[in-house]
Amino acid sequence: MDIKELQTLLESKYTFQELHVKGEGSHYEVIAVAEMFIGMNRVKKQQAIYAPLKEQIASNSIHALSIKAYTPEEWVRERKFILPS
Repeated sequence: MDIKELQTLLESKYTFQELHVKGEGSHYEVIAVAEMFIGMNRVKKQQAIYAPLKEQIASNSIHALSIKAYTPEEWVRERKFILPS
């Protein structure tokens, strides 16, 4: 699995205000910003991202996955710490 495939898979399931995917081999990092995360705790946000990737995780196409999921409001605060300008 490559970065584009992972991004396409997530975008086919959800609507994001922003989605950043990086990684290589079978190790990936996802930063997702979506209104659907409003009212969810951190675990629920991560479960939402894991859900459409179950098959790829089970087949080891994705071995390691770091997830940072934010509401648009949270992203306004956190963006400056995560993405360099």
